[in-house]
Amino acid sequence: MQTVKMVVTGPFSAGKTEFIRAVSEIDVVQTERKITSAAEQVKETTTVAMDFGRITVDEDLVLYLFGTPGQRRFDFMWEILSEGMLGYIVLVDSARPETFLEARRILETFSTYATTPYVVAANKQDHPDAWEPEDLRIALRVDSNVKLLPCVAKDKEYVKAVLLELLYRILDDIDKAEGQA
Repeated sequence: MQTVKMVVTGPFSAGKTEFIRAVSEIDVVQTERKITSAAEQVKETTTVAMDFGRITVDEDLVLYLFGTPGQRRFDFMWEILSEGMLGYIVLVDSARPETFLEARRILETFSTYATTPYVVAANKQDHPDAWEPEDLRIALRVDSNVKLLPCVAKDKEYVKAVLLELLYRILDDIDKAEGQA
């Protein structure tokens, strides 16, 4: 059986925990703590170390999903969680442009950890203030060869579409590497 480690990252409150919860076949292992900072009171809890979920694609393939914390004070976990990843998803709250600069920083940081495939997911596309994915591409300065997909992290079908796109890119990289060996 082949296992594929994927990391789900993005700014604070982008929807990473919800994304993993939407598709995990196991109860998601969470490290949520109550938010104490008044500036971060957009929700009640936050991930302080990681989230972990699992998806069995078929009898030969299992996905392990690791969600990162989004707050800078926990960014030391990013590199730890990225070890051994075969790909990653940068989840962006497309209704909160004040988080776009942080999303860009996260994209740049993760690109230094490994040269693995990645996709960008424009979350909260069901929100009336959500930016269109192509407008978000411009704001984040994401190359046209990088998939930037619409997403609603609470909707299993959107989440599956994002994961499948990344999985296809990972499997394509594996096939290319095996062809060169």
